[in-house]
Amino acid sequence: MPTANLLDMSAPGVVSAPISEWLGQLATDVLEGRRLSRDDALAVLCLPDSAVLDLVAAAGRVRRAYFGNRVKLNYLVNMKSGLCGEDCSYCSQRRGSQAGALTYNWLDPATALSEAARAAERGARRVCLVASGRGPSERDISRVAQTVAAIKKAHPELEICVCLGILEEAQASELRSAGVDAYNHNLNTSASHYGEICSTHTFDDRVATVRSAVAGGLSPCSGVIVGMGETDQEVVDVAFSLRELEPASVPVNFLMPFPGTPLEGRADLTPLHCLRVLGMFRFVFPRSEVRIAGGREMHLRSLQPLGLHIANSMFLGDYLTSEGAPGAADLQMIADAGFVVEGAPSTGGGHPQPSPNAEGSSGRGFLPSLSARAATPVLRRRGPGTSVPSNA
Repeated sequence: MPTANLLDMSAPGVVSAPISEWLGQLATDVLEGRRLSRDDALAVLCLPDSAVLDLVAAAGRVRRAYFGNRVKLNYLVNMKSGLCGEDCSYCSQRRGSQAGALTYNWLDPATALSEAARAAERGARRVCLVASGRGPSERDISRVAQTVAAIKKAHPELEICVCLGILEEAQASELRSAGVDAYNHNLNTSASHYGEICSTHTFDDRVATVRSAVAGGLSPCSGVIVGMGETDQEVVDVAFSLRELEPASVPVNFLMPFPGTPLEGRADLTPLHCLRVLGMFRFVFPRSEVRIAGGREMHLRSLQPLGLHIANSMFLGDYLTSEGAPGAADLQMIADAGFVVEGAPSTGGGHPQPSPNAEGSSGRGFLPSLSARAATPVLRRRGPGTSVPSNA
């Protein structure tokens, strides 16, 4: 049955057939190579809570078809933290931020290598080197190149993704020559909503950076942040803008409303709606790495394992300026849900689990609460820029 026959097209976002049947057909259509329509994408975001498990099952069919039961682990290394001149409303490192995030200058290659080694030991396949600021100088590119060389020499199996802000094609080429595999630059939100969250650069600047990265030979990594006051239609809009860029990996972040930022106190998300968002992105990007990124602990909460039935990738450990879940707990969650860490021995039942009491495995990552309105990010005080080991 064609998907169009299952929808009331006069009222986009309204399903006129049994929901489980419509979702099953949607998955079949995607697996047969048909691209999701805007109306179908909006309808997924408008599903009732009672249909979310049907959505997980349908999106899970697509996930398993392309990625089996594998979960790819990614690890963030904040190379330079704070004191950014941009005014992105969601960011604890923004100009004028009162969030109290760690601030430090560039990590030396040895420190970054130590973090990468820790990530590799825990099963990470990709290390993401991130630095605050509008964009890199030539000196910054040189610094990153030295760090990449050190990591690649010690751990040639690791993919390296870099996130340095607005980038020119020539800089992307330099990074590629240095051994960088991918470049992250999220679109974050729709073109129509972008002016509400940032005034120091534009949506078009972000699109241009992703295109420059690709032109320079880097694999594109670009995604979103949801929960910043956007409408469901605007979530669809940014998903379709991303689809035009053909990203190989798509991080889906859920807003972490840091105190001391303009979006402090926002609580627009529920765990079930986060699953709707992930399901829509899986249908739009069936072959891409869909990554559950920042904010999952706060917003998906106990439903994180269901998110892995849709997404095939996640971050391990802490984020740029906030604490994440303990690495041991995440690895246990992956194994308990029946998944294996990508790259782990197929007979091992998943990647070996570090001890829950291992150094750096504090259970803090958000203030525990059943209410999203009470949840607040916990600022990172371990890992890069501190003397305390990270919690991967």
